[in-house]
Amino acid sequence: MALAKSLSISLFGLAGRLIEIEADISSNLPAFVLVGLPDASVNESAARVRAATTNSKLNLPGRRITVNLSPASVPKQGSGFDLAIAMAVLGASGLVNKSRLTKTVFLGELALDGSIKPIAGILAALIASRAFSIDQVVVPLANLAEAKLVSGLNILGFDHLSQVASAFGAEIAPQPLRDMVSNELQQEASNLCFSDVVGQPDAIEALTVAAVGGHNVLMYGPPGAGKTMLASRLPGILPPLTEEEAIELCAIRSVAKIDVDRLPATAPFQAPHHTASLVSMVGGGGSQPRPGLISLAHNGVLFLDEAPEFHSSVLESLRQPLESGMITISRAAGQAKFPARFQLVLAANPCPCGHAVGSGKVCVCSATARLRYQNRISGPLSDRLDLRMELSSVNAALVNSEIKSPTSSALRSVVTSAREVSTSRLSKTGWRTNSQVPGSYLRRELRLPKQVTAQLDSALDRNLISMRGYDRCLRVAWSISDLNGSTSPNKDDLALAVFLRGNEL
Repeated sequence: MALAKSLSISLFGLAGRLIEIEADISSNLPAFVLVGLPDASVNESAARVRAATTNSKLNLPGRRITVNLSPASVPKQGSGFDLAIAMAVLGASGLVNKSRLTKTVFLGELALDGSIKPIAGILAALIASRAFSIDQVVVPLANLAEAKLVSGLNILGFDHLSQVASAFGAEIAPQPLRDMVSNELQQEASNLCFSDVVGQPDAIEALTVAAVGGHNVLMYGPPGAGKTMLASRLPGILPPLTEEEAIELCAIRSVAKIDVDRLPATAPFQAPHHTASLVSMVGGGGSQPRPGLISLAHNGVLFLDEAPEFHSSVLESLRQPLESGMITISRAAGQAKFPARFQLVLAANPCPCGHAVGSGKVCVCSATARLRYQNRISGPLSDRLDLRMELSSVNAALVNSEIKSPTSSALRSVVTSAREVSTSRLSKTGWRTNSQVPGSYLRRELRLPKQVTAQLDSALDRNLISMRGYDRCLRVAWSISDLNGSTSPNKDDLALAVFLRGNEL
């Protein structure tokens, strides 16, 4: 029976589905038919596969070739199925050893000359292969360095169909494998340092607390006070990404069709312009959703400069992922889920002209204009911000002062040590930072004495703070405690947390 099977992976978001590709060659009129809910790009695989096999000196029989992509109910999109379809057809025609095809996942797009082109989403596909216990994967040579990030798999890289066919038993002379030049993953590094910041010691201290616990921040003040400068240096004091976090980030970038040529060592930093659309922020698109900026900032920082200038729908869309750390995009074909646990940093002027607070200049805005401008950051979104700080303009005395701001490397060492304390405390919970700890756990398992929380309890009774704000003050207090090397927050730590949140209790 002229029947063979191979394996590939279909992606929807970051989730992968194992696809079994069956090829049957019958004695009917010559044709190449694809079934199994392929989209237009997959349907075009028939022409690419026939041309690629012919130009690789792997002539297919002049018969009817039927290829089924199973399960048929799962939509198949993209050109990454080309190589798997070609190998299934070659197996059915007897040109390669078809018994080996069912133990290997094939990923890659074919050019008409038989060369194998790189595809997007290679990391997510490999992680799915490992989850399905398929330990051998064939990938395009251009994706090999990226693919090597996933451990526990036998990954083979080729750049021509003839090489793959030869490796699986075809008796042909394969094209020579080209050299891998400058294809090793390198470490990213940041040159931004907090020592460049003039003045603003309180803001630097607050950002250090934010870095320890992964807390969300609002900075407001006049133009030129240093809000953007401070925010852009926050990733440089965050602890290095773990291997798991780096691979997760690379998988998101790969699905977003961003070249993964470096292994991220530092936390990602995304700073979109205020004209960014809702789709660009949360993700989406056509039938194959892509991750948005909030997912590209996963395990890092999302900085919105001039936050009141962003469209209200964009700002409000951040509320749900700030709580859950996940964004779900629904389409007719299914739901695509992307991780989105980011640290939000907002920067805003106090009014449209920017001089209402802290600049020393006269504000020309009306009271109504100032109120309307400030209300563009809604109450529910503001309630999800752990630290709110007011910055003032820098004067000549600070510019000429010999007192320098601490370096990012020194702050990073302090933050890393404090993170180790919280990581040890939360080691059995699955949470990594204080900002991720649910309020119920804080108020039960990590309950503080009543004399420590008395001020906060009184504020809650008087409706001066919400329940969410209560819990967020507790989280910040734990981060301050970890920074000070204490075993648990004291009354002063909680008072500082309340002050940093901007609540007058």
